[in-house]
Amino acid sequence: MQSRRLGKSAIHVSDICMGTMTFGSQTDEAEAFRILDRCFDEGINFYDTAEGYPVPPDTKWVGRTEEIVGRWLKTKNRDAIILATKVSGPSHVWFKSPCRGGMTALDRHNIRTAIEASLTRLQTDYVDLYQTHWPDHDAPYDEIMDALDELVREGKVRVLGCSNETSWGLMKSLAASERLGVQRYHTIQNNFSLNNRRFEDELAQVCRREGVSLIPYSPLAGGVLSGKYQNGARPEGARFSRYLGMEGRQAAMGRRFVNDKSLAATGRYLAIAEEHGLHPVTMATAWSKQHDFVASTIVGVSAYDQVDPILAAKDLVLSDDLLKALHKVGKDILYPMG
Repeated sequence: MQSRRLGKSAIHVSDICMGTMTFGSQTDEAEAFRILDRCFDEGINFYDTAEGYPVPPDTKWVGRTEEIVGRWLKTKNRDAIILATKVSGPSHVWFKSPCRGGMTALDRHNIRTAIEASLTRLQTDYVDLYQTHWPDHDAPYDEIMDALDELVREGKVRVLGCSNETSWGLMKSLAASERLGVQRYHTIQNNFSLNNRRFEDELAQVCRREGVSLIPYSPLAGGVLSGKYQNGARPEGARFSRYLGMEGRQAAMGRRFVNDKSLAATGRYLAIAEEHGLHPVTMATAWSKQHDFVASTIVGVSAYDQVDPILAAKDLVLSDDLLKALHKVGKDILYPMG
């Protein structure tokens, strides 16, 4: 397992990170422990969660994922684990958090309340990486960065990151940190996969120039790149099988990930994987890791038997010919996810 630095920080992490957003909804605690133990034994030291997990967001189980991760954490040497979690963004925008009565915001009060609750659920006195889950571009970035800086100075957090942020928002936050002389964002956690390469348009350049690492989520495009939704299939228990039968944000998200263009692109990627003797999950994971601006690729599973093809990518380097074939699909079918 290779390791890389998070931004300009002192922290190095395995280049695969295990995400936990299904733990407590799709995945029960016993299965979650099996998954986490296997990943740890294989050399993964980086684990990502959030106060708003598991998914789909619901007040009936919010916080359950951190509780499961916290109980698992007690079975390990805490110093051997790099643990990341997130504070919810504002609930008055595109998404309403299930936390704090749906009144979340990125201000000092919410940031302080969120970290204290997360530390309790996680049964630890610090997290290694603390991230804003989604931004509020109308809120004062000075207050956000100053409040986060306080947590670092108090030893509750080691380094900071953001998620679902734009080029403008990332630069705005970095400028605020530099002006105030406070802690900066070292990471950005955004959607990035063969089916969603928008990060390469602008944010990749920001990361390279400013020393910020991408820790991409959904490298399998929500499982679409595994091929399980091809030819109209709707696997029982799969996330988008459920989302496409719902309304509102979940239905819109399902259509973004599972549509004619994304399935057409996936079909070609599946053929390339077969031609090169690779599992499509292994290929998609390796592709994500093989970018200079990526520190660690966040993977996620809902069952133990899904772990093997991900771990097969841990030391895999895709050939130039294979990369060219993948790039051609991306040029022929631009922005499959919109």
